[in-house]
Amino acid sequence: MHITLTKDGFSLGTDPAQLDIDVIHNFLTNSYWAWGIPRDVVVRSIENSLCFGIYEGPRQVGFARVISDFATYAYIGDVFILESHRGRGLSQWMMEAIVSHPKLQNLRRWTLLTRDAHGLYAKFGFTQIVSPERYMELHNPDVYKRKLEQS
Repeated sequence: MHITLTKDGFSLGTDPAQLDIDVIHNFLTNSYWAWGIPRDVVVRSIENSLCFGIYEGPRQVGFARVISDFATYAYIGDVFILESHRGRGLSQWMMEAIVSHPKLQNLRRWTLLTRDAHGLYAKFGFTQIVSPERYMELHNPDVYKRKLEQS
């Protein structure tokens, strides 16, 4: 089941066939959180996520993906609006669509990581982690760089 919404000349949808992999890869490979990410990794991440795209006509201008078991947990990642389209409320609209998506209701926990969009996510109830001492991670920040060096 794919959703499609429209607002102010934009459309927002979850149909993976609409996604422009080139736009998504170009943005992510130049982002602070996924710098250098290979295109095949972007494709695989999309194939295994619930993805949201925002479009102006046929042109993709925004993206986010949700990793979830659709029962207890969801992680929101790779959220972006192209710089040329920022300041129009598109990221807030995308978050509204994400948190209201029928498959993502009544989850026990949502998480995400951000360096600079705390204000946006706070509008949707996200807070600092209450018990950070319980969280653990295995973080490989240079994994894409190492892959390039091995090629």
